[in-house]
Amino acid sequence: MIRSSRTLWRCCILAVSFARADAADRPDAALDAYAKPGTRVDIGGRALNLRCSGSGPTVLLESGATADSMAWSKVQPDVAKFAHACAYDRAAYGFSDGGPLPRDIDAYAADLHALVHAAHLATPIVLVGHSYGTNIARRYADRHPADVAALVLVDPPPQHVAEFSPAWQQSEDEQTAQGLAYYRICERGAEKHELDASPPPELQRCLRGPDPRFSDALNAAQHAYKAQPVFWRTLISMHETSNALYKQAVSPRESHGAMPLIVLQPDAPFDDASPDDRKVLEPTRRKTQAALAATSTRGEVVAVAHSSHDVQFDRPDAVVEAIRKALQRGAAAPAR
Repeated sequence: MIRSSRTLWRCCILAVSFARADAADRPDAALDAYAKPGTRVDIGGRALNLRCSGSGPTVLLESGATADSMAWSKVQPDVAKFAHACAYDRAAYGFSDGGPLPRDIDAYAADLHALVHAAHLATPIVLVGHSYGTNIARRYADRHPADVAALVLVDPPPQHVAEFSPAWQQSEDEQTAQGLAYYRICERGAEKHELDASPPPELQRCLRGPDPRFSDALNAAQHAYKAQPVFWRTLISMHETSNALYKQAVSPRESHGAMPLIVLQPDAPFDDASPDDRKVLEPTRRKTQAALAATSTRGEVVAVAHSSHDVQFDRPDAVVEAIRKALQRGAAAPAR
């Protein structure tokens, strides 16, 4: 991998989280829906790809750092049994157009607001975010509280690690700089169309090979958007801005009032980290997530057993149950 696996928002280009599934190495026909766009919604001169199913109150699924709407393939079908479940591709991912830089949580929250209203999704929504997506969900709820009935935050990453280990943060900064340098090499390769077919040796780490769990059509679709310069420009900008974001502690001024808020906390998020890294990251994560739950008078942390950071793959049932609970609490919430 380009980066170490020490951070939860690590790049999914070379080792896509979905590839962690334990199924046999054969194409999953159910995933072929992700080989083509859902509904491309114009948000003002550019389009975001939206996938919705089911009926009822709206549940909007916000993916992690480098994931597209396929990240919710195990969750969305079950949520669609009792709600209008929607997932989308952020700018430059999947079948969505790129957006103006920088790509930070303010830009993504603005895109999401435009999407919700351009697609005429019924509000208030239950907003579900995974990993980096929890930051976007929180920012959206802060900027547009009338649009949000409840928040479900799936394993928010640790913030302000330097409080526990300045040395760890310094090492992470160095690895981030190395990763970004390589991403810029990949960006230049994409500009020259060198990622399209058979990349030269120096670019072979930019994109992973075909996934045996995906059909040829899905592998081709995944490769096509990640071979574009706009994807790499977006990826670089997102990592630059998120690196600064994670250095900050949860602001004591962040407040979601009495909005129902559920933080899902898996028991094994750092299963691929060293023992020394876990000693730093685990207390930071728990402090971060407790602080996030405290931003609402109706916030809580819910433990999830037998799960890595990717709860939506390991324990989709836990995510679905949290969404069901959030819907019930949101419907009973006092008017804001």
